Amino acid sequence: MQIKNNSNMHQFSINDKQIIVLGTAHVSIESAELVTKVISEEKPDTVCVELCQSRYDSITQKEAWQNTDIRKVIKEKRAFLLLSNLLLASFQKRIGKKLGIKPGEEMINAIKSANDVGAKIFPVDRDIRITLSRIWRIMGFWSKCKLLFQLLLSIGEVDNINQEDIEKMKQEDMLQSILSDVGRSLPVIKEILIDERDKYLAQKIKSTPGEKIIAVVGAGHVPGIKTHINSEIDLSALEQLPPKSYLSSIIKWTIPLGILILFVTGFYFGGVEKGTNMVWWWFIANGFFAGIGAVAALAHPVTILSSVLAAPITSLNPMIAAGWVSGLVEAFSRKPKVKDFEKLSNDILSIKGFWSNNVTRILLVVVFTNIGSSLGTMAALTIMLNVLK
Repeated sequence: MQIKNNSNMHQFSINDKQIIVLGTAHVSIESAELVTKVISEEKPDTVCVELCQSRYDSITQKEAWQNTDIRKVIKEKRAFLLLSNLLLASFQKRIGKKLGIKPGEEMINAIKSANDVGAKIFPVDRDIRITLSRIWRIMGFWSKCKLLFQLLLSIGEVDNINQEDIEKMKQEDMLQSILSDVGRSLPVIKEILIDERDKYLAQKIKSTPGEKIIAVVGAGHVPGIKTHINSEIDLSALEQLPPKSYLSSIIKWTIPLGILILFVTGFYFGGVEKGTNMVWWWFIANGFFAGIGAVAALAHPVTILSSVLAAPITSLNPMIAAGWVSGLVEAFSRKPKVKDFEKLSNDILSIKGFWSNNVTRILLVVVFTNIGSSLGTMAALTIMLNVLK
């Protein structure tokens, strides 16, 4: 394997630093081998890897998952982000299994080779939770649902991937591959997934200490890094969540207020009978659809009951979601054990595993109950308006 003049190696001199950006394919054995060889021969002071700190820790600290507090994840409204991260990991693992390579093996090799030559290691990617949060913030309800189901469907689509798809993945960011359909309808997703991270990676790479630096990144990021490597990038701006729009805040409070006004209108103009019917339909529709969501996640019977009871109330309170209530009840009813975290890496390889593992099932309960509650609110409003006629 030729090292010098290799087309995957891109060299820069910045502030007396020699920087080698090594473009790799996330699903290529050749790339994994190239990383080892380049680091071994070049013996850099520093090796940068296209990993955020949390993903770096998951590789280097195998027990990190066992320290996850699932109830804290729910309370901090991070259930969807964690579920998305696990679905992404599932896709990568299944692709790797199909090709006979561990997902991210080029990064694993970079870490091992850096340790072998005594180089310092720096994860230089933006935290995946920030990236997903920035995407989540700009998406509407139906786009979020589409994103979730696209991630779920990606588990089963791996078996249908052909050689042409694989070659495309070798040149794309893995997140971009999975979210391509959503990205076509929301072009701003590409900006967050690729363009922003290109800038982030470029700034972090040139800011790391050491006279000789090797940066191991996906080939899809190389053109962007080359564009921004000589520019000064404000990292703090890329790490912030964009503020919620005034419109979304207004809608969040307007819907519950409108529902309460509808109740009052029903009693005032329709009398006790119509008003009472509207209240009953509100509870039935909300509770039914939220319960269906919990059932779809194979929740504990107590959890299903809690979702049915909580949804009609939480739908009137913008500060609380039915899924948070049912998720916490599920976490108490089926508290994840150490073995659940130990089996997680294998369980996420199949749809059945997502539903059988106590950790992922809790996340599914949160997300599916929230979706059910939202659908219940829409159904209840339609029925209530018909009752009022």
